[in-house]
Amino acid sequence: MRKVTAGLFHSVDGVVEAPNEWQFDSFDSEMGEGLTAMMERVDTVILGRVGYQEWSGYWPTTVSDFAAFINPVPKFVASSTLTGDLAWENSTLIESDVHEFVASLKQSTGGDIAVCAGITVVRSLFFAGLIDSLTLMTHPVVVGRGRRIFQTGDPLTRLELQCSRMTSAGNAILSYGIK
Repeated sequence: MRKVTAGLFHSVDGVVEAPNEWQFDSFDSEMGEGLTAMMERVDTVILGRVGYQEWSGYWPTTVSDFAAFINPVPKFVASSTLTGDLAWENSTLIESDVHEFVASLKQSTGGDIAVCAGITVVRSLFFAGLIDSLTLMTHPVVVGRGRRIFQTGDPLTRLELQCSRMTSAGNAILSYGIK
């Protein structure tokens, strides 16, 4: 069975939205090494609509290690509003129930499946028990505004710490699974 992972840049006050606005000064080489290791294990990506629309306008014209990974990798997009063929290379719209689709994808052969660029999709798959490992890369910053991964009214969910480490810039990288 394939492993489904999700990783989110995270502030001390729990914000995961728009990390490009607040994580730049503490993104260190150790965090970069961790992301490189993730890219080596992943051969399939799940995106939400907003993430797809933001990333598809940026990564195809960018030259970087992440662009070299994300552009050719098969990408499946969860959206109730997008229709038809998607313009970004190797992108396919999930036309069935996203939970059923991911559960089926987990049963197929291949490497890890990463859920990227989609707070709503990460939340949905996490609470459905379909994410095997949720990594929060907590930066030493209080943002004060923006969407958080966990919200008032979420169900009580016991977690198990799978891995933890600190980076030299003060980032806490914590990976959790559901007990």
